[in-house]
Amino acid sequence: MAGTHEVTNQAQPLVDSNLYAGHRALQDALAHQHPGYDRARFQALGAEAGSAEMQAHARLANAFAPVLQTHDLQGRRIDQVEFHPSYHALMSAALRHRLHATPWSERPGGHIERAAAFMLFTGLEPSVLCPVSMSYAVTPALRANGGLQRDWGPGLAATTYDGRFLPYTAKTALTMGMGMTEKQGGSDVRANTTRAEPDGAGAWGQRHRLTGHKWFFSAPMCDAFLVLAQAPGGLSCFFLPRWTAGGEVNRIQIQRLKHKLGNQANASSEVEFQDAEAWLVGDAGRGVSQILAMGALTRLDCALGTAGLMRQALAIALHHCAQRQAFGKPLIAQPLMQSVLADLALESEAATALALRLARAVDRTEHGQDAHGLEAVMRRVLTPVAKFWVCKRGSAFAQEAMECLGGNGYVEADGAGVMARIYREMPVNSIWEGAGNIMALDLLRALRSADVADALMSETADARAASPAVARQAARVTAALDGAADEAGARALARDTALLLQATLLHAHSPAEVFDAFCASRLDAAADVFGLLPARLPLQALIQRAMPAPPTPLETA
Repeated sequence: MAGTHEVTNQAQPLVDSNLYAGHRALQDALAHQHPGYDRARFQALGAEAGSAEMQAHARLANAFAPVLQTHDLQGRRIDQVEFHPSYHALMSAALRHRLHATPWSERPGGHIERAAAFMLFTGLEPSVLCPVSMSYAVTPALRANGGLQRDWGPGLAATTYDGRFLPYTAKTALTMGMGMTEKQGGSDVRANTTRAEPDGAGAWGQRHRLTGHKWFFSAPMCDAFLVLAQAPGGLSCFFLPRWTAGGEVNRIQIQRLKHKLGNQANASSEVEFQDAEAWLVGDAGRGVSQILAMGALTRLDCALGTAGLMRQALAIALHHCAQRQAFGKPLIAQPLMQSVLADLALESEAATALALRLARAVDRTEHGQDAHGLEAVMRRVLTPVAKFWVCKRGSAFAQEAMECLGGNGYVEADGAGVMARIYREMPVNSIWEGAGNIMALDLLRALRSADVADALMSETADARAASPAVARQAARVTAALDGAADEAGARALARDTALLLQATLLHAHSPAEVFDAFCASRLDAAADVFGLLPARLPLQALIQRAMPAPPTPLETA
C-alpha cells in the first residue's frame, strides 16, 4: 500500500544563503555611495546572518519571549528581564559586526558601512537591533555632557557584548536606551509629567532625582537611557543609568512588559521612577531638541530596518517560487507571479537606495565633508522622507510577499515561519520614533529651515535630463514646495519627494532596466497595488537580479 504522507512540491527553507552575495541592489548602492567599502566585512556578515545556526537563534529568541522578574524569592524588588540565550547570541553578533556606536570613531564611510550592515543583519533578526540602534544614535546627544561622553563613550563603542546586570565600570561593552513618551501624551512629549528635582552635582555635572513614568521604555536592561522630564528650567534631557554613580541599583521600577504584535525578542516596558538618579544632558529647557539628536538617527535605522526586512521577504518569496510547482511549471515562470515578484524587486531596490543615501548624508555631515551644505539639507529632508515612505510601504510589501507563499507564508510554526515574523515586524518601524503624521510635519519644518528646492534640483539633475518622467515628478515636487505650509498636503509631498529621489538613485547606480521600470510603474502609471507592471518591461531580468544567493552546498566526506 502506498504511503499517504509523502511530502512533495514543498519548497525548502532559505538557509545557509549568504545575504550579501545575493543582494546586488545593496552591492551597487554601496559601491556608489562608498566605493572603498570593505567587501570582506560584508561577505563575512552575509554568511553568518544567513547561516542555519543564526537563523535558529532568531527563531528561539522570538519563540521564547523576554520574561520580567520584578522581585526575588525573598520579596525584594530586582526589576530585571530574563532573555533566552539566543537573544544574547544575536546581540553578541550585532556588536561584533559593529552595528552600534563604532562609526563615530571610524574613518569617513563608517556610517555608510554600518548602515548597510544594519540592513543585512535585519534580514536575520530585527528586534534585537532596538538597543543596538539606540546605542548608535546616542553619541551626538551625549556630546553635550563631556563627563558622560568620556566615561561611557568607549563602552558604547566596544564590540564584546556583555549581557550581565552590573555597573558600567564592570562591563566589557555598554548599551543605551531611550524613554520619551508617557501615557497621557504619546508623541506630544511637551505634555510629559515626569518631574526632575535638582540634587547637587557630581562627576557628570548637575544631578537630579526623577519621579514619574514612561509608557514605552524599550530594552529596559540597557545600561542607561536618555529620558525627558520637567525640570525647574523646563522640559529637559537626562541621562538615567540602571546603576547609580555610587554603585547601587537605580530606582527604576519595571511595571510590565508590553505584549506586542511583533518585535517579540525585544523587551518593551512600562516603568516608574521613584527618585531615580539622573544627570542633565545639554541645557535645561532644551530637552526636546537634545533628545531628537538621538531620534533623528534612530529614524534612519527605521528606514534601514524596513529596507532590510523587504529584502529578506523578497528573497524568501523568490526562493519559494523558484521551487514550488503550480499548473505544470514553477511559480516563478507564471506570468502573473513574475509581475508580482519583479514589482517587489523594484520596491526593495528603491528602498535600499533611499535608506543608504540618507546614511551617506549622515556620514558626510559628521565627517565635515559638506563644504556647500548640500548634504546637511539632504540629511534634514531625507530623514522624515525615508522614514515615512519606506516604512509606509513595508507592511503592504510584506503582505504581498507572504501571498507568494500562499498559506505556508501565514504559518508561524513556533517561530520557524520567517515570513509571518517579518509581516508582524513591519509596522513597528512605521510607528516607532514618530508615525507617518509626525514625519510629514517634520518634513514641513525642514522646508522652512533651508532652500530645499535648490538642493533637490542639484540632486536630481542627471536623472531629470535622462527621463521625462523624472522631470515631471520634479516639477510636481517643486510646485508643491511653495504650498508646503499646508499640513493636509504634507503626506503627498513626502511620497512624491521619496519617489523622485528613489528614481534619481536608481538612475545613478542601478541597471537601466531597473530605472526604466521604476519610472514606468511609479512615476507614469502610479500603480496602487503590486503586480501591475506593464507587460513590455523585462520582468525576468528584474527577477534574476534580485535572486538570493543559492544555499552553500553541504560538505561531503
